[in-house]
Amino acid sequence: MDKTNDKWAEAFDKIKSIFAQTELSETVKWGAPAFTLNGKNVAGIAGFKNHVAIWFFKGMFLKDSKKMLVNPDGNQEKVMRQWRFDSVESVAVHEKLIFEYIQEAIEVERNNLTFKPAKKPMPESLFLNDELAKDATFSKAFNSLTPGKQREYIDHLESAKREQTKLDRMEKIKPMILQGIGLNDKYK
Repeated sequence: MDKTNDKWAEAFDKIKSIFAQTELSETVKWGAPAFTLNGKNVAGIAGFKNHVAIWFFKGMFLKDSKKMLVNPDGNQEKVMRQWRFDSVESVAVHEKLIFEYIQEAIEVERNNLTFKPAKKPMPESLFLNDELAKDATFSKAFNSLTPGKQREYIDHLESAKREQTKLDRMEKIKPMILQGIGLNDKYK
């Protein structure tokens, strides 16, 4: 919550009083109150221009029978869910239900439910495949890279629109691949 904006202070206090009835520990993460179980994030509170929200870090696993939770980022966010309130009164009206949702979130964490995103298929590069077929040493070096590093090189080559750019990029990256260096290793 923005320290200069006390608009949601009362709502924060009310929500924190509900969390205080649970076994969760309060801490501050990303500049906002967060609630943890054995050091694992369960929920958090955040104030925005038009609402205050409770974040459930593993909200996708909550039953949400009352349909209170929203995906904060459309369909992009896979796991977190948010419950929005436009006033302290709306928090007070739902106090019992908020407590039930928090208890369910605690059980989700206790059961260690996790989301495993589907692996993206490795992109294809006919240009790179031709180069790999020409040189066995280069092919062996490329195949020994991690899938993430391979993907970086493929994306780098395939983002070139002109054939000459692809050739120039290949000339630059081939020595890096032979050394086992990732395209973006110097930035990591």
